[in-house]
Amino acid sequence: MATHWFSRPVYVKTDRPGVTYGCNNVEGAAEELMKWTKMGPKWNLAVQACIDAFEGRVSPKDVRKAFEAAAKEEGVLRD
Repeated sequence: MATHWFSRPVYVKTDRPGVTYGCNNVEGAAEELMKWTKMGPKWNLAVQACIDAFEGRVSPKDVRKAFEAAAKEEGVLRD
């Protein structure tokens, strides 16, 4: 399976203290989303966006946008 890249990484805190992850693809976004605990409405939208990207229904750019919103909702988005 090809990696679905997006242009600017979304930087998020990780479960390891002091470590930031620069997510720049759909596969990485899906993996990070599975680690989060709040799983709010924006998390659900981001997970669905990842699924849709895997099936060719949305672009990686759309996933990036949804992932960034979910990271903000989760409180892990880095500036």
